[in-house]
Amino acid sequence: MPTSFGTRLGAAFDTHGQLCVGVDPHAALLEDWGLSDDVSGLKQFANTVIDAAVGRVGIVKPQVSFFERFGSKGFAVLEDICAKATDAGLLVIMDIKRGDIGSTMDAYFDAWLGKSAPFICDAITVSPYLGFDSLKPLMANATERGKGMFVLSATSNPEGASLQQSVSESGLSVAASVWNSLEAVNAITSGAGERLGSFGAVLGATLNLNKFGLGSVTTTTQTVATPILAPGFGAQGARLADAGRLFGASSHQVIASVSRSVLSAGALGIDDSIDAAVAELAEGLA
Repeated sequence: MPTSFGTRLGAAFDTHGQLCVGVDPHAALLEDWGLSDDVSGLKQFANTVIDAAVGRVGIVKPQVSFFERFGSKGFAVLEDICAKATDAGLLVIMDIKRGDIGSTMDAYFDAWLGKSAPFICDAITVSPYLGFDSLKPLMANATERGKGMFVLSATSNPEGASLQQSVSESGLSVAASVWNSLEAVNAITSGAGERLGSFGAVLGATLNLNKFGLGSVTTTTQTVATPILAPGFGAQGARLADAGRLFGASSHQVIASVSRSVLSAGALGIDDSIDAAVAELAEGLA
């Protein structure tokens, strides 16, 4: 069996801390950087971000949509920068939010996590809203490949609350049900001595988790911790310095994701911007 994603994530935490830099080349940022809104600008932007991340953080998270909007040439850039990031020792979380059933989901696995996948990455984001159990075959395949997944649970967009806060017949909110299912999967699939599971939850850093039925996340710990991918830091309003307060007992398993707040510094300022974010997060988790 290959080394699990959870083990490699723990090693990245130990070496570089818990900051994740998003690679989000949307049109406004390309313009702010003085780059053309085309494949040439996309390539320059993405490579600069990867170069800045190497040695400063252990994790990057490309948002696939910003590459996909340029079609096959955009996907070619994505392939190249993910291979580059992997060669440089970065973990790559591909933000694709896939979620389907049967052979369709098998095809997504082949594209992103399979042995011959054209896109080299360590984990992907997925949606559980065709039923959490629809993800289990993908999780089984991911375990065999040493890959990971992050499942949408409580997201930072306001439109998500009406669904994610809904309470099922079990008495749990949808968000809490996803969280509990992930904890159960991690307990089964993790090896002896692993402190982090390979299957995480997306929990927005700007949220009051109590409203989502997830208050226990900040107060209890598990032998094998479920990783938390936490968007919402920086431009969306959550402060990296508050990470420890926001996630409490689970702060050691949080991947604090930032994008605009560091990318807006531009090509000349991104190195210093990432350094400042790493320092702020370390202070917030101390």
